[in-house]
Amino acid sequence: MYNEENCRFLKTHEWACKEGENAVIGISNHAQEEISDIVFVDLPKVGRVVKVGENCCVIESVKSASEIYAPVSGEIVAVNEALNGDPALVNREPHGNGWLFKIKMTNPAEYDVLLDLAAYKATIQK
Repeated sequence: MYNEENCRFLKTHEWACKEGENAVIGISNHAQEEISDIVFVDLPKVGRVVKVGENCCVIESVKSASEIYAPVSGEIVAVNEALNGDPALVNREPHGNGWLFKIKMTNPAEYDVLLDLAAYKATIQK
């Protein structure tokens, strides 16, 4: 489980947790509640290079499709293959086994400017 207290967030509801030189990426509990019943996750390809803010993943629910943005720049080094057979894992464990992908960060300073939990919660309470 990735403790949301130790994660950073985008205003668009993605979270990132440092894991060595990598950042593990997922969506917040608030986001999965808004998206509701997730039926498909279009994961990025391992080896793809992404820039901060770039659309790199799509989550589909019974009611809509939501783009997922890269919170940091770097190379996709892993994807959560478990989501191919059980996309609802994101609903059940958004900060645990429902993580989406991992990025080897090329600019770790980008992580430091993401929102901390308190700042993120302030954005969703508006």
